[in-house]
Formats: sequence, structure tokens, C-alpha cells
Amino acid sequence: MASITTLGVGSGLDLNTIVTQLVALERQPIQALQARANTMNSQISLFGRINSLFSSMQTAANKLTDTTVWQRTVASSGDTTSVAVSSGSGAAAGSYAVTVQALAGNQTVASDVALPAATDLVGAGRMTLQLGTWDAGMTTLTDKPDSPSVDIDISATDTLETLRDKINSANAGVTASLVTDANGVRLALRAKESGAVNGFRLSVDDIDGALIDGIGLSRFAFDPAVTTSGLVLKQSASNAQALVNGIAVESATNDITGAVDGLTLSLRKITAAPVNVSVNRDRDAVIAGVKSFVEAYNGVVAFLAEQTKYDAASKSGGPLQGDAVANGLTTQLRGILNSASGASSIYARLSDLGLQSQRDGTLTINQTKLDNAVDKNPEELRKVFANSDTDGIDPDNNGFARRFAALAGKVLAVDGTVNTRTQSLQKQISKNSAEQDRISDRADLFQKRLIAQYTALDSNVAKLNALQSYVTQQIAQMNRSTSN
Repeated sequence: MASITTLGVGSGLDLNTIVTQLVALERQPIQALQARANTMNSQISLFGRINSLFSSMQTAANKLTDTTVWQRTVASSGDTTSVAVSSGSGAAAGSYAVTVQALAGNQTVASDVALPAATDLVGAGRMTLQLGTWDAGMTTLTDKPDSPSVDIDISATDTLETLRDKINSANAGVTASLVTDANGVRLALRAKESGAVNGFRLSVDDIDGALIDGIGLSRFAFDPAVTTSGLVLKQSASNAQALVNGIAVESATNDITGAVDGLTLSLRKITAAPVNVSVNRDRDAVIAGVKSFVEAYNGVVAFLAEQTKYDAASKSGGPLQGDAVANGLTTQLRGILNSASGASSIYARLSDLGLQSQRDGTLTINQTKLDNAVDKNPEELRKVFANSDTDGIDPDNNGFARRFAALAGKVLAVDGTVNTRTQSLQKQISKNSAEQDRISDRADLFQKRLIAQYTALDSNVAKLNALQSYVTQQIAQMNRSTSN
């Protein structure tokens, strides 16, 4: 409201203060409306927090309805230096005896004769690399499926170093390196992957036409069916071999998968005696899931209690004290918690497995009871949380996690109670704002009327004051004339 600076000049009255106070009285209802708007905005924020807490509870409850947490296993080995183990999806609880008979090997060959220096020329020609499986006598190589042979052209200017580089650049499944010993520099080739299927042959078309003269490029051939000269076998391509509960298994790598569903056995060294491998339910994952749910549930309950409480000492209530929606949510939560379930034949209520309700409505965990349920009745524990009444005949057969997840789903729905309440508050805030504008406009008009009225009054008073002054002067003049 703009200040009034000219009122009262003619009359000498403090009309500016009078108008300001009268208009302030006219605007006074706005303060109550603003306070109510602030309260509603605060409530909208609180309902947003309630939505978030119900979402967290829904997430925690859904994890307990997921088969993953109940089927998860943890594996252990009696000798991790010989056999390491890890379990994944589908691994069944059990015990396995694993004997390591052989480790997987990468075929490795090296030059029989060393060259004086890595810069020595190697001779021209063409090399052909082929991956595959050797027979027992290494006379026949069965080509590896989907691994065609790779040709490498070697020129007369190529040295031992450039020969190594060309082999590596060919990406033929073999790695070349140079090894220096007391006699000179040797070329060494090693298959990139282990396993019998990753053996290789390196045939050479030497430009000098001779493959067994030990001269030129033929010095670097490895083709046992053609020549015994050239590169020498240092390690054969071989599969890992093991006995699992007496059954022979093998793998191209030292990681054996598929022999036992969901289990990976990592072989590390040959063993003389079986190594015991155990697979058990991951009890820690189940307990962690239950604790996460309790924490999420307590978060919802404690927040609702705090916002709806009434403090008799201070005679004040929480921001949502008396709110039907907030109170209704508390009632629904308690209703599920206090009801019985037919999902399990052992655990009818959450308190039976150690989740005990406190005076404030939150849950506490009796760890002894929960541990006992996890260790002795894991399937019944799963049912009391995750069982689903798929036919819809008896909802009481739904597990508690499903019930709480369903409640959260209703609360969080677009047409759920919280969103509906929030939309109602938003509409009320819009009406509140419009009412504030209406009162403000009315006060502005009222101020204009007052200013007009008091301006007229000021003018009339000023005229009367002037007339009074004139009359006073005339009377004084008459009195002076009479006395003379």
C-alpha cells in the first residue's frame, strides 16, 4: 500500500495514519489466509515425504517377494589355493568333492636355434597360422570352427623384430615375443587362449624352397607333420581335467562352469586328494533383506506418528494431527501388521519369527528368533513374506511382504490417497490465493475511497480554518477601533 503524504496538510490532522490503520484492518484477513496457505504448503511437503517413505517400503518389500534373495547361495572351498569357487543364479545347496587332475595349458613353441641379434634377417616367404586340435601324435590338426587360417607375408628385409610384430598384428590367436638367453635371441609363440581346441600350426612357404634345411624362414615353422626342424614344442594345448563327485569333467580353461548348475570352479593346482566344496543358502542376504524391510517400515510408521501426534503438555499437535488420510495410513499399516497370515504353516504372524511390535508402532528384531527361522525353516520363512495367493481365493494366504507392497502400491498410485489429498490441498491453495487477491483488491478500493473522503474533509477543514482566522482578525480589528 502506497504511503499518503498530502493528507492533513490543510486540516493539520494526522489523516495519513488514520487511513493507513483503517486499510490495515481491511487487509487483516489476508494474514490468516497466508498462514493457512503456509500450513497447506507444509502439508503438501509432508505428504511428499510420506510418498517417498512408502516407496522405500515398497522397494524393500518387493525384494523379499523376489525369488532371487531366497535362492541366492554362497559357496566355500576347503582349499582355495587348489580350488576356488563362486556361486551364481541357480546354484543348489549341496556338497561336492573336487579332485584336480590337470590344469589347462596354452600351446607354446620357441626357436630351437637362437639368432645373434633381434635385428638379424629371417628370410622371405609366407607363413600360415591355423588354430585347431592336435591328435595324440601331433600329426593331424583339426581346424578350430570359425577360425580360418591367416597368411603372413615376410619380405627379405624383415628382421626377427619385424617378424614378431607381423605375427602379433595378424591377430591370429597367437602371441609372439622375443626371449634372450645366453646363446642369443629366440622367437617364442604362445596361444592366446588355453585348451586343446586352441593348438596351432605355423606352416612356412620358404622362398628358398627348402623346409628342412634350417635356413631362411623355415627356421620358424611349427608343422610336425611336415618337418621336425624349426620351432620346438614347449607346452601342449590342453584342457583342465577334474573329478566332481567322482565324475570326470574338463574345460578349455581353468574355470569350469556348467558341471554343477550355477557353480564356477576355478582350478589352481593339481591335488592328490579331493577338495570339499560346499554350497549353502545365503542366509546373510535373507537377514539383510528382512532388516531393510523393518527399517523402511519403521521409517513410515515413525514419520506418521511424529506428524500426527498431540502433545498434551504443550497442548499442540503435529502438522498432520487430525488429518484423516495420515491417520488412515497408520491404521492400515497396523491392520496388516496385526493380522494373521495363512501363507506359512509355522509362522502366522511376524512376531512368530522375531519381528516384534513396540508401543510406538515400530518393529524391533529378535535376532535369535530370526536366526532360528533362517537356519531351520528357510522355506516357511520365505512363504510368510513372499507367498502369493495367485488364484485370489484367500488373500490371507498372501505373505506379509506382498501385503505391504500392495498397500504401498495403492498409496503411490495416481489416484491413491496421498496424491488425492495433495491435489485437494493444491486446489485449496489456489482458492486461498484467489481470496487473498480479492481482499487485496477490495482494500485498494477502500483506500481510494478513504483518500477521496479525507481529501474533501481536509479541504473543508482548511476553508473553515481560513474563515475562522478571517473572522478572528475582523473581530480584533473592531475591538481596536472601539477602544480608540
